[in-house]
Amino acid sequence: MGIPEIKAVRTIARSRFFRIEELDLRFATGEERTYERLPGSGTPAVMVVAVNEREELLLIREYAAGFHEVQLTLVKGAAEAGESLEEAANRELKEEVGFGAAKLTFIKKLNLAPGHMGFTINVILAEDLYPQRLPADEPEPPELVIWPLARLDELLAADEFREARAIAALCLVRKHLEDGRRLTQARSASARST
Repeated sequence: MGIPEIKAVRTIARSRFFRIEELDLRFATGEERTYERLPGSGTPAVMVVAVNEREELLLIREYAAGFHEVQLTLVKGAAEAGESLEEAANRELKEEVGFGAAKLTFIKKLNLAPGHMGFTINVILAEDLYPQRLPADEPEPPELVIWPLARLDELLAADEFREARAIAALCLVRKHLEDGRRLTQARSASARST
């Protein structure tokens, strides 16, 4: 399947944060259609899975304007000009929960509703945490919620934890952490047998 030819692009609405475009498309079959989309802004965004030395997740409760409610989720935010993804993740962690991370690992870039939106978010695992707070840019600071990693399945099933990006990030990080633990255990077993 090929990518359709774009015949025309029109901006039909614009706000401070969003732009809505209409795309006139011609598909390989000759069919022509008009689609609407929210194109990406070009500013990278990060979602941070922070795990402390006690194998606990650092979550936040924050206001979610899309649903006009407070939701339990992960630390997240946009990178500032000149920041790497890891620097952005570390800054957001310091601003939102008052911790920095000595170890930051890129996990995966995720698309958000790619049929209509050009937004992505980058999942970053933050480990080796240390206390450090930066001034936050939110009108109210998010509430820090500590959740044991051993109870991850309960979190994934919890009614108040339902942001798809956060669920995907935790599932990806769980696999990464499990693979790392297996490798560490295999190395320890190998060292004991020699």
